[in-house]
Amino acid sequence: MKQLETILVPTDLSEHSRRALLYGCWLASQEKASLIVLHVANEFHAWEFYSDEFSFVQLDRSWPVDRVLAEASLDLSRFLEPSMASLKKCATASKRAVLGPVAQQIAAVAEEEKADLVIMSPRRHAGLRHWFFGSVTDQVTRLSPCPVLSIAEPLPSKPWRGKFVQEFFRWLRPRTVNI
Repeated sequence: MKQLETILVPTDLSEHSRRALLYGCWLASQEKASLIVLHVANEFHAWEFYSDEFSFVQLDRSWPVDRVLAEASLDLSRFLEPSMASLKKCATASKRAVLGPVAQQIAAVAEEEKADLVIMSPRRHAGLRHWFFGSVTDQVTRLSPCPVLSIAEPLPSKPWRGKFVQEFFRWLRPRTVNI
């Protein structure tokens, strides 16, 4: 198996992506690989909100790109604070914030950094949005130049699982007759 040298962990700053971050930290420490934590800032964060109270303000005011990236980097630092103990176990760990379409930017950074593995933690969506557009993890899997590992939260076990099977096959159990 190929030795992992660079692991990319994209994050959307949610608890779902924290699971992928912790797994990425563990794998990077085991493989002595460098870890890159990536946050892709959304284009909508670059626009200021408009209110009728401030009608004298122009409608098309947007933040400068460097301000959006600085805010995204600050948010990423706040997200990484609880995971510092895990990050210190890695050989090298770095963070990066970029602006643009999420899936395309993740694939571009993976190619630019020559990542050997991308670790993501998808959300479980079941609806029309997922059916029409797919998830970011699906898009990254199609676009990425390297393998993508998807770490999903385990589903809770159902309390009825296996009980009906036992009742259905009860007649097959050997019976003892007391004489």
